[in-house]
Amino acid sequence: METDWSVSMNGHETEMRTARQNEIQQKLESKELLNRFGFAFNTVDTEAVRRAIGDLLYAVGEDPCRDGLLETPKRVARAYEELVSGYTTDPVELVNNAIYDMDYDDMVIVNDIDYYSLCEHHLLPFVGQAHVAYIPNGKIVGLSKIPRIVDMFSRRLQVQERLTRQIAEFLDEVLEPKGVAVSLTAQHMCSMIRGVKKHNSNLTTSAMIGDFKIDREIRNEFFSQIGRSPSL
Repeated sequence: METDWSVSMNGHETEMRTARQNEIQQKLESKELLNRFGFAFNTVDTEAVRRAIGDLLYAVGEDPCRDGLLETPKRVARAYEELVSGYTTDPVELVNNAIYDMDYDDMVIVNDIDYYSLCEHHLLPFVGQAHVAYIPNGKIVGLSKIPRIVDMFSRRLQVQERLTRQIAEFLDEVLEPKGVAVSLTAQHMCSMIRGVKKHNSNLTTSAMIGDFKIDREIRNEFFSQIGRSPSL
């Protein structure tokens, strides 16, 4: 049987959680955040994509009307709806109130998050893995949200350096942790199948915020956990 005191405490905790959720939602809906992180809620113009792909096929010397290519413009248009879906992801829906009060101040790491993106210079894929860590400052986020945040920013026209920074800064904005670390590795088709044609090369990028940036020991622990050599 609950006492008046316990009922009062439970009610207070509910009020505090509701207030925090409202604050986070307002932040995620703010024009400043939406503009800063490049959200655009206009859907892909599939008809325009279909016309453009038909023109491209003709421009490279193909016959857009032959059997194998008749449905290609439609397929590409559907594919791009998925490939650049990050622009239209609703950050409020993605986070979905999955931020919780927690008295935990050790490092939280999510390793080996597979991702793909499109190089904005050649519209060719780059594919790799993301490693994301943060040090809580009274709040934690649901485990599944971190891979979803990676997807939200990778499913766009990107460069890997910007992608790395956006993941880190978004987590820092939403969680206000003591620190955030993000490391991405990827193979880029634009340097594998054209240009220099280096099939075994990988690009690695990192973004450090807060304690990870100022404390070498914390930074090295992160690199050790993800299997990279410690920083100097």
